[in-house]
Amino acid sequence: MSIQWFPGHMTKAKRAIEEQLKAVDMVIECRDARIPIASSNPMIEELIQHKPRLIVLTKRDLAESKITDQWIAHYQEEGILAIALNVLKDNVISSISKGCELAMKPKHERDLKRGIRPRMTRALVVGVPNVGKSTLINRLAHRKVVEVANRPGVTMSLKRIRISDKLEVVDSPGLLWPRFEDQLYGIHLALCSSIKETGYQIDAIAQYGYDFFKEERTEKLLEYYKIESLDDLESFYRVLTTRVGQPEDRGPQLFLRDIQNHAFGPISWEKPDERTA
Repeated sequence: MSIQWFPGHMTKAKRAIEEQLKAVDMVIECRDARIPIASSNPMIEELIQHKPRLIVLTKRDLAESKITDQWIAHYQEEGILAIALNVLKDNVISSISKGCELAMKPKHERDLKRGIRPRMTRALVVGVPNVGKSTLINRLAHRKVVEVANRPGVTMSLKRIRISDKLEVVDSPGLLWPRFEDQLYGIHLALCSSIKETGYQIDAIAQYGYDFFKEERTEKLLEYYKIESLDDLESFYRVLTTRVGQPEDRGPQLFLRDIQNHAFGPISWEKPDERTA
């Protein structure tokens, strides 16, 4: 199975981010708490270089809390500053402000020793598509300043928003991997709606989801669909489509939609003890 989705505007976005990085002090990198590896674009890592960075694991309410805690501990062990947020409900301004202060503390201390008074911090917000960047910025700004949608490829330009007299953030378009070294990352991004449907085979992604749930979360499917057992994939689709009066060939699409709409509760697709990034 091959998953690729690198539309032309992303090449333009990469160049814009490269230029904007020259004018910012630090980077706020948003990653999806459910898939911290797949949503950590190595291209972003390359662009950031030595800029101070704060990793924000967004959508923590959609991930399993114990596994998210493991990810935060993993980053701490690696000397990386990271926090997890439910961007819609948590105190975003306080959390981001404190995180940025910690990220910039070494630089501010160096500046003070040289007699330079710290100025307002300008932070570039980066991440893959549909990771929650725009929602984060809207919460920071107390108003809708960027469009939000549960689909990739919405933010197309850079916007600068002043949050306080100490912090200004710059939004950027979602930047997806130009190619996936490991197709599993593409699968995870598809499961979390970070790739448009035109970039993958729905049947294959749905089957991966089915295999995952059958192996690790069988009770979730049995409970949600009110069925007694999971025999095989075809039978599962037959039951699923019959219940809603849809043709059987719609089974993969209906099941994948349920996964992407978080029908089965918090799910973490990646764990730090499996692969690290």
